[in-house]
Amino acid sequence: MTDLYQILGVSKTATSADIKKAYHKIARTCHPDVAKNDPKAADKFKEATAAYEILSDEKKRRQYDAGEIDEQGKPRGFAGGAYGGNPFGNGFPGGRTYTYRSTGSGNEQFQEFDLNDIFSMFGGGMGGSGMGSGNPFGGFTGAGRHQNYATPGQDISYELSVSFKVAALGGETSVRLSSGKQIKVKIPAGIKDGATLRLKGQGGSGQAGGPSGDALIKIHVLSDPIFTREGDNVLMNLPLTLKEAVLGAKVTIPTLSGKVALSVPKNTSSGKILRLKGKGIAGKGDLLVKVEIILPEKPDEVLENFVKTWPAKSQDPRPQF
Repeated sequence: MTDLYQILGVSKTATSADIKKAYHKIARTCHPDVAKNDPKAADKFKEATAAYEILSDEKKRRQYDAGEIDEQGKPRGFAGGAYGGNPFGNGFPGGRTYTYRSTGSGNEQFQEFDLNDIFSMFGGGMGGSGMGSGNPFGGFTGAGRHQNYATPGQDISYELSVSFKVAALGGETSVRLSSGKQIKVKIPAGIKDGATLRLKGQGGSGQAGGPSGDALIKIHVLSDPIFTREGDNVLMNLPLTLKEAVLGAKVTIPTLSGKVALSVPKNTSSGKILRLKGKGIAGKGDLLVKVEIILPEKPDEVLENFVKTWPAKSQDPRPQF
C-alpha cells in the first residue's frame, strides 16, 4: 500500500492543519456522493479516509512513523515470547473453528481456534455476516463496504457588505447563517474589498464524526461619498472659495475618526494636496486632502470688477507654454 503521506499528498513534516486541509481537498472531489460514476475516485476517497484516520491521531501517527503499525493501523508483525512465535498463540477455546497451518521443526502442525477469540485480542469480535465495530479493521459490513465514512462538512459561502469606515478602522457586525443561527463577525481594520473571512466550524455539519466545514464570508466594501482608498492612504476633495484660497483659512473637515480643523495656507491653488498624518487606513496611512477652488455659480459683479482691476501680468500660470 502506498505511504499514507503520499496518499494525502503531504510531507512527513506536515502539520495537523496541513493534513486536515489535504484530506478536505480530496473529500470534496472524491466522496462517493460527489463522484458517483467514478469508481477510482471512490477508491481514492477510501484510501484518503484510512490515511486521515491514522495521521490525524497523534498517537497513531507516532506509531506509524516509528514503524509500529502499518497503513491499515495494524501492528507490524508479531514478536516471540507470549505467543511463542505463533501470531494467535496457543490454547484458544473451542467453538467455531478455522484451521491454521504452520511449519515447525520439519513437521506439519495444525491448530484450531475460534475467530471471535482472535478479534477479541483487539477489543472486538465477529457477528452475523460481518465484523463488528470493535474489530481492528472496524466498520465493514458482510458485503465488504464501509458502513460510515467520517466525512467533513462542506464549506458554505456568504457575502457581507460593510461601510468604508468599518473596513478602514475595523468593527463588528452580525451574519445570519443558512442554519438560521446568527453570529457576530469581527471585521479586521484595513480589510480590502473582495477579501474573504473564514469562520472555522461554522459551515455544513460533518458525517459520522467528521469535522464541520467552515463559513467563508466575502467582504464587499461600500463606496463612500467623501472618501476613497489608495493603499493605506485615504483621499478626499476639499472645495474652497476663492477668498479662502487667497487669504488662507481654518476649515472643519471630516476624517474617519471624526471632524478636525484644517489650516489652509494663503495662496493655495486648486489641486494642491494637504496631508494629515495618521488619519488613513487603520491609523497607518495619511488623509490626503485635495483642494478645489470653487467659483460662484451665478455671476458676481463685485468679483468681476475686482478681477478687471487686477494687473494682467501679476502672475503667469503657464510659463512653460
